[in-house]
Amino acid sequence: MSADSLQPLTGRCLCGGVSYRIDGPRRNIVNCHCENCRRTHGHVAAYTSVDIADLELLEQQTLRWYHDSSPDTYRGFCSRCGASLFWDARDGRGKMAVAAGTLDDSGDLETIGHVYVAEAGKYYVIDDELPHFERGNAGALEQDDSG
Repeated sequence: MSADSLQPLTGRCLCGGVSYRIDGPRRNIVNCHCENCRRTHGHVAAYTSVDIADLELLEQQTLRWYHDSSPDTYRGFCSRCGASLFWDARDGRGKMAVAAGTLDDSGDLETIGHVYVAEAGKYYVIDDELPHFERGNAGALEQDDSG
């Protein structure tokens, strides 16, 4: 882990009704191509993952939670501007996925793979050399300290 990995990251929605700070380690970015993420984000969803204890909500006046069709899965979004910010599996691991596009500065985070490529939109091609998983990655992309 680089020294930059220990620097706090901040982020927010488009209108500023939801803002947050991340302290502590975070997983590098994973692109999710599942139908639910594509419908929520309008395209591929890029997420980092953090310990919930390391995520501080600085402003949450407009934060709302939508129960996804997946069991125990919730998506956090801004009720004013519609920005999708969080994905919470509520699976007992104490992790929260944070939409990478909402970060003010992504620091040294880099994209490390693709999940749910079997559900990818037919309008685009995944043509990089990163690992691709037809469904979930079963922890294969959780190799760093936040995993």
